Amino acid sequence: MIVGGLALEEAGLSLLMPMHLRLSASGRIIGIGATLGRILGRGGLTGAAFWDRFAVSRPAGVTSMGDLAARQGQRLVLSLPEAPEISFRGVGAAEAGGGVFLNLSFGIGIIDAVRRHGLTHADFAPTDLAVELLYLVEAKAAVTEELRRLTHRLDGARHLAEEEALTDTLTGLRNRRALFAALERACAGGRPFGVMHMDLDHFKAVNDSLGHAAGDHVLREVAQILLAETRAADTVARIGGDEFVILLPEIEGPGGMQAIGQRIVDRVARPFDFEGRPCRIGASLGLSFSGLFDDPDPDALLEDADKALYEAKRQGRGQIVMSGRFARQGVDQSG
Repeated sequence: MIVGGLALEEAGLSLLMPMHLRLSASGRIIGIGATLGRILGRGGLTGAAFWDRFAVSRPAGVTSMGDLAARQGQRLVLSLPEAPEISFRGVGAAEAGGGVFLNLSFGIGIIDAVRRHGLTHADFAPTDLAVELLYLVEAKAAVTEELRRLTHRLDGARHLAEEEALTDTLTGLRNRRALFAALERACAGGRPFGVMHMDLDHFKAVNDSLGHAAGDHVLREVAQILLAETRAADTVARIGGDEFVILLPEIEGPGGMQAIGQRIVDRVARPFDFEGRPCRIGASLGLSFSGLFDDPDPDALLEDADKALYEAKRQGRGQIVMSGRFARQGVDQSG
């Protein structure tokens, strides 16, 4: 072929323009670049009618060789009727004798094309920057994915740190900080809720007779009892030593709290086994209720439950005592 006065063999054209098409004046494909031939099948294209295999999508109205020649130098968009997902961008130049030379590319669809057809650097002209740009896109995608994974790990680490800051390390229950946050939310929510303050009876005797390992074992066992006897929405916290507080949201009155409290007292009273030796403790509970306050706040509720707990201890331990506010305000404690 003569290009600009230079004679080029098909191999030379494929090296410089591996996506070219040569069309005869009658519209037959008489030359095809190596890459385009590999993608579309050189054997099926050579000698075929261009208009049977390709359609010019843009500009509109290009349906003949004369139309192609008249659009010399204009940007063309070609599609494949049998494979509409594949399209090419290109430019044409008229040849002597009525033929047309087309040089095509994938345009912005190069990334999909490379993946779909398994193209490599060797499938593009040495001067084509498409592959270098593709490398940059792939590198950016890799960096973006790594940043996404890093962000996910950091979010996980932050969530874990926040969770640890709100968790009692020995029992896995909520800690004092988490309890106060839950109490503040409950007070702001306006719905009735109860507060139980629980202290273990005879716990010091376990530590003194069997050691702190036994005491820690008992605390963990008690924590499991509290979780088992409360609801998923309740907040169960260890606020220090052998003291626990349970926040019971959306509870209508003292009757429900007493029922939960009695189950806890009964189960805690059963001996715990530690290395073959029984650990005998008990539990005393003081109960308070948000409905007893015109404007409930965490400190006031905890103080009220603590006073009830003190009275339970005074009455002989293993007891459940309601806040004195119930009697003073004439509230039915069986409801």
